[in-house]
Parts: sequence; structure tokens; C-alpha cells
Amino acid sequence: MRDLLLGREPEDYDVSTDATPERVISLFPESVAVGAQFGVIIVPRDAHKVEVATFRSDIGSADGRHPERVVFTSSPEQDVQRRDFTINGLLMRHDSEKILDFVGGQTDLRAGIIRAIGEPAKRFAEDKLRMLRAVRFSARFGFQIDAETFAAIRLHAHEISQVSAERIREEVTKLLTEGAARRGMELLDESGLLRQILPEVAAMQGVEQPPQYHPEGDVWTHTLLMLEGVPAGSSATLAWGVLLHDVGKPRTFRPISETGDRIRFDGHVDVGVRMAEAICERLRFSNQDSEQILALIANHMRFKDVSRMRASTLKRFIRLPRFDEHLALHRLDCLSSHRHLDAYNFVRRTLEETPVEEIRPARLLTGNDLQRLGYQPGPLFSKILRSLEDAQLEGLIRTREEAIGFVAQHYGEIAAGKRRISSASG
Repeated sequence: MRDLLLGREPEDYDVSTDATPERVISLFPESVAVGAQFGVIIVPRDAHKVEVATFRSDIGSADGRHPERVVFTSSPEQDVQRRDFTINGLLMRHDSEKILDFVGGQTDLRAGIIRAIGEPAKRFAEDKLRMLRAVRFSARFGFQIDAETFAAIRLHAHEISQVSAERIREEVTKLLTEGAARRGMELLDESGLLRQILPEVAAMQGVEQPPQYHPEGDVWTHTLLMLEGVPAGSSATLAWGVLLHDVGKPRTFRPISETGDRIRFDGHVDVGVRMAEAICERLRFSNQDSEQILALIANHMRFKDVSRMRASTLKRFIRLPRFDEHLALHRLDCLSSHRHLDAYNFVRRTLEETPVEEIRPARLLTGNDLQRLGYQPGPLFSKILRSLEDAQLEGLIRTREEAIGFVAQHYGEIAAGKRRISSASG
């Protein structure tokens, strides 16, 4: 209902009813009882999964997420009292499309306010994640958080640790990818939640940078500017890569008084990768997402050398998995600091002008071929194959015969094997 009144396309539709879960299941045999004890049934419809929830009141909270028990009711007014914020407490009758507003949600929508229903501390005690959701909704819609609601968040921010790592990760990921990442992070900081869930990011505040490279200010300011450029719908890995790309700087900061010339962050990439790895493990990212986030951090400084790289090194660099994310992060990095896009444009031109087969050439020789040439399997194999690929990427060899000659020239010719492979290739 909220999104419809805001003129937005809803991501999903939820149904509330006085029908008991048993009644819903009997009406829709294909339904799935995902939370029948809480009155929640999923009904598949076309490509959608409609959540059908029985009107209820929640009694107590045993774990900061689930009620101790629920009491089903026939009253929609009672049902909305257990919900989080007034703008999420709006209902619409399916038959008349009449809006039912028992909590002042329409007024708060018009005023642009995120307000907890009833007593904020009680709402947050029922589900601690609601504190993060208040921040996310505020950033996403550009709304203000009601003063009493915000005060309750600040008071209870330390309790966010009771929420599972997976739920925190999912909520922060939404915050980072809905198009208002900068405001979201600022609110996390102002509310006290940031130091609870990402103390490594909070530590960026006040960490100075060399002004000749970073006229925008400290590491925190630089990161916020980059987050401001992350568009809605961006991948989770790019957003987290942006957030954590300089996470190693606070621990590697060296002032001018120590270096003698300028502020330095020697080794910040390696330190940042290790820190990000710990964060990804703590928040239980999938292995695939963790690998990409760490790759973004590990490679973000390599762009400064692209114009001086050997062709083979550059081609290997630009064929990193999901390289578009590396390029996007680098662009944001430049625009949020010195604003020089020379390296970015150089890589873009390389990608546009270099045929795919030159970036990922078919292998000219295999390990089996090397055995036929007379070489014994072992560590030398990978060295030979790597140098062969380097030569291909440099444009030094293009055919199978040239590859055989290259191996013979650099690793010693084994004549009998060479004859065997030549005749086999014919």
C-alpha cells in the first residue's frame, strides 16, 4: 500500500485476512506453510509468491525477532498495531480499494516521516532489525526519522548484535543498492548502528589523506562520495566493494611527520583484503560474493599502472571475472578524488579496440602436447604454459608451429617428441 501511495511499483503484494492458516491452506492446496505458527502462508500465483497472513496480535519477544506467542484475531486494527512503522501499517480492502489507516500512516507519508507504531522501544524490542529498517526506509524515500523513534534507535543500537549476521547483511545490502547508499551510511553513523555492525568502516572517520590525491578530505568523506555514485540496482558485490575498498587505510596510516614527505598508507590493499575477508566471514557472505568483493579491493590500485603494463599483464587484468565492476569502482574512485579518468579511458579504449580472441586466445599447446614433445609432467609444465600464453598475449606467437618453436627455443628442444607432435597435428 505504501508504494502505491508513493507512486512506486510495489516489489510484491501481501495479503492480510481474518481467515486462519488452516482455512487459507484448505482454500489454496498448493500453498506452502512457511510460518503457520505465526499465521503466514505462501500462495504461488503465476510467477509470484503471495504472502497471506492472518490478522494477529504478538505477545512478548523471546529472541528479539519472534514473538513468544501469537493470538489470531478478526480485527485488522489490532493486526497493524504489531507492525513496525506507520507507513507500513496501511491496508487496502480488495473489494472496494478503500484504504484502512489506523495509525496515521497517510499523514506520515505526506509529511515524509518514518515513525514507529506505538512505543518505539517496544517495536524495536520485538525485532531489533527494525532499527536498521528505519534507517534504510529513511534513506530510500528521503524521509526524516521521527525524533522519538530515532532516540530509541540511538538508545538501543548496541542491541543490534542480537540479530543474525545474515539478516544484518541483507538489510545493509539493500541500503547500499537502493540508490541512497551515502545517506544510509550517514544515518547508520548518526544512529550509532555503524559502530556496532561495521566498526572497521566507522574507523575511516578523521583519517586524513594526502590532499594532492584526495582534495575531498578524509577516508570517510571519500567513501561517502563514492557511495553517492552507486546507482540503484547495482550489484551487491560492487556496492560492498566500494564501501570496503579503503578499509585498510586507518590501520596503515602514516603521517608526514613519520614519512617525511606525505601521508602514506603503505600496504593498505593487503591489509584491507584481510580485513574485508574477516567482515565477509562475519556477515556470512557466500563464497562467490566474498571472492568478488575481495578481488575488487585487491585490484583497485592496479589501474594506476595500466598504461605501463605489458600487453600480457593488461589483458590478464581486463579479463578478471566481472571486470565491469572493477572498472565501475575505479571510475567512482577517480570521480570522488582527483577526478582524473586517464586510466579509466585507457582501459575502455583497450576493451573497445581489442578483439575478444586476443584477450582470451585459444591455447596453442596443452600439457598433453608437452608430454608428446618429451617433457616430463611437473612444475615446469605450468611455467611453460604460462610463458606460452604470455607470448600469445604479447602477439609474439600465433600458430601451433610457432608455439612448438618457442618452447624449443626457451626450454630446450627434444627432437623425437617434436617430430611426433608435428605429425600428430597433421
